[in-house]
Amino acid sequence: MKRKLFQILSFAVIVAFMMPAVANAQAGKANFAGNWAVNTTKTPQPEQGGGGGGMGGGRGMGMGPMTVTQDANLLTVETSRTNPQTNEVTKSQMKYTLDGKESVNASPRGDSKSVATWSTDGKTLTVVTSRTMDMNGESMTIKTTAAWTMDGANLVLTTTSSSPNGDRVTKVVYDKK
Repeated sequence: MKRKLFQILSFAVIVAFMMPAVANAQAGKANFAGNWAVNTTKTPQPEQGGGGGGMGGGRGMGMGPMTVTQDANLLTVETSRTNPQTNEVTKSQMKYTLDGKESVNASPRGDSKSVATWSTDGKTLTVVTSRTMDMNGESMTIKTTAAWTMDGANLVLTTTSSSPNGDRVTKVVYDKK
């Protein structure tokens, strides 16, 4: 009887020590949640001219603040962009499932289809998006791959955009507000 009780208690102690490790393994993914503002000193200035088809960010593109919420299976991104000529603010919201399934987001420029996947170490979230737009009677597909990473306290978004006009890579660094 004592031996059985000892075995049960030993098992309970082992399980108690293993539970935090299992929880940490699941929670080991980067957390991008927060209110973010572009760090203009760490964000490279976008290229002037050239063939970009991208819809990047940075000082020249009017990128504004961003609010990100994240749970186990959903990343919600609310952004604001300001048009430098008119000071008009455009707000948008995108939702990405974090289980590798396709997410569809509607916008005035056309629906986008995205798939978000984690790196094996959980430190990088890669969101691959495809959007087909009609511009001046012509259809154009833009594909973007956005890598979300944390660099210390900074959120770094590195986006590669591919379109018929060429490829463009942008990097935007955010500070938590």
